[in-house]
Amino acid sequence: MDYLVVYTSKTGNTQKVAMKIFEMLPGKSKDIVSLEELHGEEADTYFVGFWNNRGTCKTEMMDFLSGLHGKRVALFGTCGLMGNKEYLKQVERQVVVFLPEDNEYLGCFLCGGKLRPSILEKYRQMQSINDTPQIRALISSYEDAMLHPNEEDLENACRFAESVLRLVTKEKEEFDGVER
Repeated sequence: MDYLVVYTSKTGNTQKVAMKIFEMLPGKSKDIVSLEELHGEEADTYFVGFWNNRGTCKTEMMDFLSGLHGKRVALFGTCGLMGNKEYLKQVERQVVVFLPEDNEYLGCFLCGGKLRPSILEKYRQMQSINDTPQIRALISSYEDAMLHPNEEDLENACRFAESVLRLVTKEKEEFDGVER
């Protein structure tokens, strides 16, 4: 198989991005599967999706990434609290570290995603005890996250996947000795 989209999604955000990436992959030699339903499928190029779990991915995704060898791998994910660009780079670094060095890393795309209502409850409880600017900022970030992933996020996911495909195509052409 050429392409395999593997993802884990707790609230449906990452699944939505995974579906969009899968739709735009070329040809018929492709598949999409949740990590929980993966049963030995393999591909040359993987698009691996995760949800941000305290700055990284969940343990099962760490284990999956650690088991990949000799593949091309692009990461994508959703973050409830987007933070700043440095935070997103930190999330990427915290996840890519699980990918063995014999793989070709093709980059990472992260976008916002809705959070569970229990998180807002936690923030409101914190606010009732001590209403600080930091807690108000968390509540504001939560409210913003409820609007994601939006159409712009999905378009950006497609652009990311297209850039990955250009890398893969260029590499195949160089490997095959084809000059353009």
